Amino acid sequence: MSNIASVLLKAKKYLINSSIKSANIDSEILLSSVLKKSRNYLIINSLIKIDQNKINIFNKLVERRKKGEPIAYILKKKDFWKSTFYVDKNVLIPRPDTEILIEEILCNYRKKQKLSILDIGTGSGCIIISILKERQNFKGTAIDISKSAINVAKYNAKIHQLENRIKFYKTCVDKFFKGKYDLIISNPPYINKLDLKYLEKDVIGFEPNLALEGGIDGFTVLRKVIKKSSRLLKKGGKLILEIGFDQKLRARELLKEEKYFVNKISRDYGNRDRCIISTKL
Repeated sequence: MSNIASVLLKAKKYLINSSIKSANIDSEILLSSVLKKSRNYLIINSLIKIDQNKINIFNKLVERRKKGEPIAYILKKKDFWKSTFYVDKNVLIPRPDTEILIEEILCNYRKKQKLSILDIGTGSGCIIISILKERQNFKGTAIDISKSAINVAKYNAKIHQLENRIKFYKTCVDKFFKGKYDLIISNPPYINKLDLKYLEKDVIGFEPNLALEGGIDGFTVLRKVIKKSSRLLKKGGKLILEIGFDQKLRARELLKEEKYFVNKISRDYGNRDRCIISTKL
């Protein structure tokens, strides 16, 4: 039988030769999952032998990663904010930069406030679920054009015991008319159609195009979200959007056209414009 160190070394070399940039950490994460042990355990116990059946399972996962499949889809989970969420090929993988939206909401709203929130394009549901776990008096509504995405979001709500505080609807933003909201949040598809080809292969090759492409200028869905939100927000309500790093000026123009006051533009962990906060006048 091979030991942990030799199995990892072989996998790392295989992934490096396949141009997987994160070969080292990916190999460790996959083996940790198979063995149900932490990555620290692998380091401390590198000479421990591994059963061949587990090596075979591990090698199959490595082969999937070699083809570009994201770790989150292979393991069916992704950490976001303070929780772990189920994810599959039907939803966008949650990114750390999106946590900026959570930070802004927690800064703007106190724990004891009672708010109704709408999440447009909920995907895995990670944003609204994370918010509701932090704010017990908030109630949520989440919509998505994809039925498969709604099913994933519902499953995550159940895992996190929030199914009674979030209503889910399979619909496009244009056709949604239910309720008035204190806060609307959205991480819509905002990547320019012509720029999709420049994305990493594990993004463009596996993540849903529906959650990535924002039309020829990147604003097709953003325009719809901004316009519909102006009708769904209560007076004085806030719209918090994730945007592309180069979309600040146009997003600000669109918001002003719909009679929003732009409060703030926040930067992500890479110091790029990522979140725009506005108030319905």
